Amino acid sequence: MSSQGNNGFVVIKAKDNGVNVIGLTRGEDTRFHHIEKLDRGEVMIAQFTDHTSAIKVRGKAEILTAYGPVDTE
Repeated sequence: MSSQGNNGFVVIKAKDNGVNVIGLTRGEDTRFHHIEKLDRGEVMIAQFTDHTSAIKVRGKAEILTAYGPVDTE
């Protein structure tokens, strides 16, 4: 794994049912490559990798990052 994606972990905790966590690809064409649906109270730990350049969260969730917590609205 290259140095650009080897330590970017995030924790996503769903505050409601039906929170979508979407992984987006790296490269010339950004595309969805993975989608998870979380229900209230479920937690997902995700990592940025050579293949994953972005993570999109839809729905009410708390996201814990190295830069601090983020709440979706």
